[in-house]
Amino acid sequence: MFKRSFIQVTKYSTKASPLQSTRITVPLQNKLSLLSKRHDTLLSQLNNNSLNPTDLAQASKELSTLTGPKALFEEWQKNCNDLSELHELLSTGETGDDQEMMDLAKEEYNEIMDRISHIEKDLITELAPKDAADDASAILEIRSGAGGDEASIFSADMTRMYERFAQLRRWKWEVLSKSEDIGGKGFKVKKKNTSVQRVPATESQGRIHTSTVTVAILPEPTEVDVQIKESDLKIDVYRASGAGGQHVNTTDSAVRMTHIPTGLVVAMQDERSQHKNKAKALKVIKAKVFEQQRLKSQNERRDSRNKQIGTGDRSEKIRTYNYPQSRVTDHRINLTLYELEQIISGEALMHVIQPLQEHYLAESLLDE
Repeated sequence: MFKRSFIQVTKYSTKASPLQSTRITVPLQNKLSLLSKRHDTLLSQLNNNSLNPTDLAQASKELSTLTGPKALFEEWQKNCNDLSELHELLSTGETGDDQEMMDLAKEEYNEIMDRISHIEKDLITELAPKDAADDASAILEIRSGAGGDEASIFSADMTRMYERFAQLRRWKWEVLSKSEDIGGKGFKVKKKNTSVQRVPATESQGRIHTSTVTVAILPEPTEVDVQIKESDLKIDVYRASGAGGQHVNTTDSAVRMTHIPTGLVVAMQDERSQHKNKAKALKVIKAKVFEQQRLKSQNERRDSRNKQIGTGDRSEKIRTYNYPQSRVTDHRINLTLYELEQIISGEALMHVIQPLQEHYLAESLLDE
């Protein structure tokens, strides 16, 4: 490429890197350096046939997990070095009056910046600790918080947004339960309070209201992940309320299930069959118990960061949807986007989710 005609690359030197912002922090660079050394040590042991069969199998398995990160780290170092050299060339004016050479150098500079960004994403994904729930299905629970009727309307908007997002990603989904008034329904990662600022349909004076909903994402466990004893459950049956036909309202088909050890309660009445409502309620109970176990485990490792949901109060907002300004702000990572309509439709929701994923992946590396 063009730079080779005027740049001599110093191998893996990043001291003068012009990177203004990088996901690969100094502590993470130190960790990657240690992983690279460990990779080389294991490779040497395997090549020297100095391991017994048991250690050989373990070393081979560990080596396979380190090969990808090491290659990406070396590629990142080399690109940072190339960027530093090119930055120095441009800043010192070594291209002289040759405008064509200057344009080529600037073009390559931008290409290297793009490569570094992609490498950093791949590195963080490669290194991030694997969560057993990553491949599991999930239950999404949306509840209205502060704001009365407008909060209920907003919860229905949120439900449609996530449903549309699931459809666009070709995920299979089903409604387990919903309230009769406006909405409530199962994504993985956090529980959060979300607020909306807009003039609601119920407002006749044109005043802007602030309302909230809470969104809980519960990975759905398998039978192996969580075991619930029958003796730990209290099951009450009663007649379903609301619309649904004569059969629904005249039989004891509704189910209220309580998990005695945790006090968790789930009510289900969407199905005509009591057995189907019991099965759905048990599925939600298992998900909630599993999530409690996961959070307890996470808090033991990372007691400095508690990700629990709050009370749904306006002051506890984590994400804001501001309709007058067409603005969506995620307060956890100070992300602001002016594409509210596209996000609410589900089409641009990944523009919010992806930066959050990258942030928490990078954060998780420092908890290891």
